[in-house]
Amino acid sequence: MKKTMLALAVMAACAASVHAQEQKPEHEVSFNAAVTSDYRYRGISQTRLKPALQGGVDYVHNPSGLYVSAWASTIKWTKDAGGGGSVEVDLSAGKRGQINADISYDVGVLGYIYPSNGLKNVAGVANANTAEIYGQLGYGPAYIKYSHSLTNLFSYADSKNSGYLDVGANIDTGHGFLVNLHAGYQKVRHNSAADYTDWKVGVSKDFGVLTGALAVIGTNASKTAYANAVNGKFMGKTALQLTLSKTF
Repeated sequence: MKKTMLALAVMAACAASVHAQEQKPEHEVSFNAAVTSDYRYRGISQTRLKPALQGGVDYVHNPSGLYVSAWASTIKWTKDAGGGGSVEVDLSAGKRGQINADISYDVGVLGYIYPSNGLKNVAGVANANTAEIYGQLGYGPAYIKYSHSLTNLFSYADSKNSGYLDVGANIDTGHGFLVNLHAGYQKVRHNSAADYTDWKVGVSKDFGVLTGALAVIGTNASKTAYANAVNGKFMGKTALQLTLSKTF
């Protein structure tokens, strides 16, 4: 009887292991698409406080935690700053996993590419294209992340080695609702007038067909440093953001 029970337990464990492997294939590819009322990055509007279309693709090698991704969004800021282009393309690669049962990690490199931005030809600014390395630690629903620029940061001249500290949490409150909390601090090297803190308080829910997210986003950024060159409006103002997305 004991041998029979042991055999059944082993079979059940093997079946559970096979099921887990089936649930998480070795190679996993997913796609995402979204529309947002205002594309905010680190609290600053990239679209002149207007809507944006976004989409991307992600590949994960589950056994190792290695991943690569590509993502794009419509933007307005490079053209408003005197250059050109209307698209941002983000390319990233990294590795994520568990340090132990409670602590997760994510490290990688991210390139922000602004095709035909032409800002290097505008007096006083640099090319908008930016590269950063990042590292993140997670504990339960909370995380802390630091990003460090390897190039000039988003067209700021002589801003290599700028940094961004990000802390937050995505708290499951039941019935499919997540409370999204975030606070960040952007340090722009050699340009203290561009330093600022940003924050977000939001809620999101997966409705199956779509995921909806509603958030209040704000900053204490300088209204002069982050005024839009076209209409003079402050791009870091506190505002409500609505995003509808789908991953498939």
